[in-house]
Amino acid sequence: MNCSTQGSPLSSDPQLASRQRWMGVLARAGEQLRAFEPQLKDADYRLIRAPEVGMTLVRGRMGGTGAAFNLGEMSVTRCVVRLADGRTGYSYVAGRDKQHAELAALADAHLQGAQQQHWLNRLIGPLADAQRERRAAAAAETATTQVEFFTLVRGED
Repeated sequence: MNCSTQGSPLSSDPQLASRQRWMGVLARAGEQLRAFEPQLKDADYRLIRAPEVGMTLVRGRMGGTGAAFNLGEMSVTRCVVRLADGRTGYSYVAGRDKQHAELAALADAHLQGAQQQHWLNRLIGPLADAQRERRAAAAAETATTQVEFFTLVRGED
């Protein structure tokens, strides 16, 4: 994945950009992905790399454009699965949820096959819509606490 902090995080290659989008949706899905567990696990697969928890360094930039600095570390869980037909799915998710990582890797593998449109419509679409709604609700809630400052100018001659 091209997750460079400079420029757009999505690739100019349409297939790669599409995969980057669905990987992001899957990584943010959390508990919502569990609703799709029976469909995702309805395939022969094996764990290439069982879900494991580790740490990663998080870097930031002041204002999004300043010099990079080390913000701190965070827990991540990764997993790699291979379906019986050879497709390999990967996942890295924030936190320590091994089930989430396994389901996200399974979804990634399924999305690489002939049924991609089915999985995009039935899995990624609803998850992305729910994530968009949560962001909009949070933004609306935050907006109610926003204070607008203005300056009054006295009419002095």
